[in-house]
Amino acid sequence: MALMITDECINCDVCEPECPNGAISPGEEIYVIDPALCTECVGHFDEPQCQQVCPVDCIPLDPQREETREQLMEKYQRITAA
Repeated sequence: MALMITDECINCDVCEPECPNGAISPGEEIYVIDPALCTECVGHFDEPQCQQVCPVDCIPLDPQREETREQLMEKYQRITAA
């Protein structure tokens, strides 16, 4: 699954620079994650880095975007091959 940022986001700016795929960007009111770029850090790290640094724990899995670890790895390979 891709990750998502919930309304509890306080715009603290710590998640964006941690994303190795550049999937996190400022939205209209809170930060947002581009599901086409989010691999949950598969291919880079063992755990999603944005979740590790988020002080308010507002970055859960997006239930609308189910992906297996294999699918996330394929996405990582596509992103990094470009």
